[in-house]
Amino acid sequence: MADTDQAQPQYKIEYREIQPFGTLKHLPLGLSDNARKQSVSILNQVLADTMMLRDLYKKHHWQMSGATFYQLHLLLDTHYEKQAELVDMLAERIQALGGISIATPHDVAEMTKIPRPPRGREDVPTMLARLLEAHRIVLEEAHEGAKTADESGDDGTNDLLVSDIIRSGEPQVWFIGEHLAATELQRAD
Repeated sequence: MADTDQAQPQYKIEYREIQPFGTLKHLPLGLSDNARKQSVSILNQVLADTMMLRDLYKKHHWQMSGATFYQLHLLLDTHYEKQAELVDMLAERIQALGGISIATPHDVAEMTKIPRPPRGREDVPTMLARLLEAHRIVLEEAHEGAKTADESGDDGTNDLLVSDIIRSGEPQVWFIGEHLAATELQRAD
């Protein structure tokens, strides 16, 4: 084999799955397999919906218009960045529990409970209302999941759901919701 052949990437390999989705690695975490499996399932649902919420923020960031364009454009991008951070935290917690996190748009499309928006551009109140509805879904899942994790002794999952998902989502709901308050723009005379 020539030296140049050794530098060539070997991309034609047989693909192998080393852990099927829905299974757990055995890890000495001090949690029962049932508790871990339950938490992985909860976290994957929250992950799917958080990924959809993250992507709704980016879609609406790109398609924003109107008198408050600049402020909302920046706000939605800031919220997108936080959701992207939460996605990573959720996926890493699933992996740390020995599970497999969902990872592709196909998985999200199959699993999300958040209604799919149209491909087209919507008006600002509709976009903001969609974000609030998506947050409601994620926050309800996080509250229920935190209770379940607490009952099963999974303090790490409970902490992630309360300290990160809920405590990040609630202020985002507040910030978005205030843009839908029934006030008029004021003009200086």
